[in-house]
Amino acid sequence: MTTKLMGQRVQRVEDQRFLRGQGRYVDDVAVENGTLHAAVLRSPHAHARIIDIDVSALLDMDGVHAVFTYDDLADFTPEMAEPLPLLIPHPALTHGRTQYALAKDEVNYVGEAIAFVVADDRYVAEDAVGQIVVDYEVLTPVVGIPTARAARNLVHDDIPGNVAAHFEQNVGDAQAAIAGAPHRLSLDLSIERSACMPMEGRGVVARWDRDLNRLQLWASTQTATGVRAAVAVKMGLDLGQVDVITPDVGGGFGVKINHPWPEDLLVPMAAKLLGRMVKFTEDRREHFISSAHERGQDQHIEVGFDDEGRILGLDVEFWHDHGAYTPYGLIVPIITSTQLLGPYKPQNYRVVFESLYTNTVIVTPYRGAGRPQGVFAMERTMDAIAQYLGKDRTQVRAVNFIRPDEFPFDHGLIFQDGRPLIYDSGDYPQSLEKIKALIGWDDFPALQAEMAAQGRRFGIGLACYVEGTGVGPYEGGHVHIETTGKVKVATGLTTQGQGHATVFAQLVADELGVKFEDVEVVTGDTRRMPYAVGTYASRAAVMSGSAIHLAAKRAKEKALKIAADALEADPDDLQIVDGVVSVKGSPGTSIDLGTVAVLSNPLRYAFDEKSKLATQFSVGHPDRPPVPRGEEPGLEGKDFYSPDRATFASGMHAAIVETSEDTAEITIHKYAVVHDCGHLINPMIVEGQIHGGVAQGIGGALYERMAYDDAGQLLNASFMDFLIPYVSEIPDGIAVDHLETPSPLNPLGIKGAGEAGVIPGSAVLAAAIEDAEKLPVTAMPISPSDLFTLRLEHTQ
Repeated sequence: MTTKLMGQRVQRVEDQRFLRGQGRYVDDVAVENGTLHAAVLRSPHAHARIIDIDVSALLDMDGVHAVFTYDDLADFTPEMAEPLPLLIPHPALTHGRTQYALAKDEVNYVGEAIAFVVADDRYVAEDAVGQIVVDYEVLTPVVGIPTARAARNLVHDDIPGNVAAHFEQNVGDAQAAIAGAPHRLSLDLSIERSACMPMEGRGVVARWDRDLNRLQLWASTQTATGVRAAVAVKMGLDLGQVDVITPDVGGGFGVKINHPWPEDLLVPMAAKLLGRMVKFTEDRREHFISSAHERGQDQHIEVGFDDEGRILGLDVEFWHDHGAYTPYGLIVPIITSTQLLGPYKPQNYRVVFESLYTNTVIVTPYRGAGRPQGVFAMERTMDAIAQYLGKDRTQVRAVNFIRPDEFPFDHGLIFQDGRPLIYDSGDYPQSLEKIKALIGWDDFPALQAEMAAQGRRFGIGLACYVEGTGVGPYEGGHVHIETTGKVKVATGLTTQGQGHATVFAQLVADELGVKFEDVEVVTGDTRRMPYAVGTYASRAAVMSGSAIHLAAKRAKEKALKIAADALEADPDDLQIVDGVVSVKGSPGTSIDLGTVAVLSNPLRYAFDEKSKLATQFSVGHPDRPPVPRGEEPGLEGKDFYSPDRATFASGMHAAIVETSEDTAEITIHKYAVVHDCGHLINPMIVEGQIHGGVAQGIGGALYERMAYDDAGQLLNASFMDFLIPYVSEIPDGIAVDHLETPSPLNPLGIKGAGEAGVIPGSAVLAAAIEDAEKLPVTAMPISPSDLFTLRLEHTQ
């Protein structure tokens, strides 16, 4: 029998192409002769009214084909002049706002699109942008959470207090429980703004086919079908008139799930009007000032607990900075408010948040999506309880864990998908034992004392998390067995480097019994799978993996039925091994899948030797139609997977750091991860995801911050000033161990893994630095300068 591929460390099929420079990104899309290029005039002010826009200097400028401002949009379609969609409404989002494709009357952040120029090339387009004259009335901007809360100035005149949403959830009576608890603590914490920096920025290319009355669009996106739907509506087209193709994507991390961006609409609009292919590629500065940020929150925590450290009541209030608009709704703060609980079960819990407008770049999910903030709040609380009681930090966590026999565990809250927050499976005590062994927790006090004797400051930190993964509503899979015996697989979500072509091929090869190398996977092409959701929230393996598995089962059932007719056997007596259908125990009685695919079509264009069993045309049996009722010609299967609710992966990270007494530099000497994502499809790919996530978590904890001044100007909008970790800042040999508690919610028993590495980064490093310095760490990220200042504050 063929060895099962699920759980095997199969080498990624994508890598050779990328390593040889053969990747094909949006900027590599083969352009036609005469392709035009676009550039965008962006606001230099964080908050201003637009008095006038003068484009007269462009009218006779060589090489300029068109310039658009807001006033031109309604001439194309009325929908184009309306605000961009609010993608995820919520009852608590009482004052949601989205921007226009081009600013109408007012700009609300530096970088907001004002005018769109199309020219012979990008150089001419950018020169033309520089000739546009805008008369502004500059207004006082609102920058930062404290300023937004003070509400002396408003981002939007009709939104009181700059508050887009006020949201509260309660389980039990947290405040009464805290008041009656033997011990009480309060903490004030904060995490600053950061942003994801994919190697490839946003990009879009569009071509309008006048003969076919059809739009073809290439986009660097995490949701090809979402972009397709938005473009169709805004351009007044039927959905069937729009094809969106997502080629290779050089990283997404959340920023490319927002849709549509203004350029997603403006580029195809220009292509249709001008009858030419039009192209836009975001440059790096544009990504800093006009894409999306995340992370910024201020938090206040009240907790009551007993002598063992068991939480009796937890009351959390936080303020979330969502920037100038709310296209992605309240997803990030809702995730913070619910995933904050991690693997613990406080008996009484109250959470309240306000989502606030500021005159800064919009906020959409960035890998982790609200969880790093929530884990920071919970794990700093756990450490504070342990310090207060003089207990080991692992002991306090252990007494608060949900026990393995308590699953499924209902927290009594509503999760981001509007479904109950019910954990499906896990074993947190076992994860704790694994992480202690992996990091050397019990041996660390001796190491810390030894280093202290040498004048060196070492510290150890631990952080636990639970990650909701595989959120709905659905994904689909299509499996088509060709007459060559090759298998073509399609799913609608996109790929940004996760290894989908490998893991999905593993699943299909296992289910169909074909060779791994005979399976080809296509993602993110609406021509192949028009209905899909997208790649985000660690959902690809759970959603598309399950759908593809189910689709392969359908294709297999059909193949066995057709082969049974040809071999005059019972389908239950057949097996498929390496693409050949045979009778169990009698391998000589067989037929290959390619021939079965030929037989599946009554109009049997069979011209090769291996298909000799087929005639060119068959009328079938006299007592039934050539295509049985309820079936289709061809050997393929299609299915969709829609879950009852999310699955919940989990994990624990631990780190040993050293802080320099002289320079306050922070060095990570050891980093360990224990991770549970249910059954592993490909452990090597999961570990690669974890390693990449850990690197991003370290970046968020020690380096990355968006530094705005009071005028709303981003002071570090380049890689000269926005710090990211090099490989030299990432510890060698990140230790990873796996725990597999299968999910009962999907046919593969899997959970998501994409964000596991990044989620607890700030929490675990804050704990380790605090242990080394014996000073409270309440704000992240923390740089050497921050640590130096913190030392000074505690010596005065």
